[in-house]
Amino acid sequence: MTTNSPQTFPDIIKKMMFNAPIQKVWDAVSTAEGIAAWFMPNDFKPILGATFSIHSPYGVSSCEVLELEPPNKLVFSWGEDWLITFALEDLEGQTSFTLIHGGWSDKVAPETGMSHSVIRNNMNNGWESQVLPRLQHYVEASS
Repeated sequence: MTTNSPQTFPDIIKKMMFNAPIQKVWDAVSTAEGIAAWFMPNDFKPILGATFSIHSPYGVSSCEVLELEPPNKLVFSWGEDWLITFALEDLEGQTSFTLIHGGWSDKVAPETGMSHSVIRNNMNNGWESQVLPRLQHYVEASS
């Protein structure tokens, strides 16, 4: 994947500690069923180089698995410019989870018609207040 413009804004970085074993968190972030349960409908395949789609409120976005290191790291492209990284670390039955959402230029995102500065702010708030709490609830519900 190549980005069409240089990054202008800093990455979104979110860190959380889950009271769940690493394999449970890995399954939640690296399977289509898991991702759909806390994020968005998708047809993810845990295969390096695999392409998949995420079905967001703004339409379907093309993605590609760029790095896959079970159960510690998943990196995928999202749309034209974004890179999403999920990094996991086993801490004696708990899991340290880091999300990095990069690829923020000052151009207009074609999927939404909004500038990346506006979308970045919305995504930063969404990751923190909605998406990651849903992931936490999902992985801790039966742990």
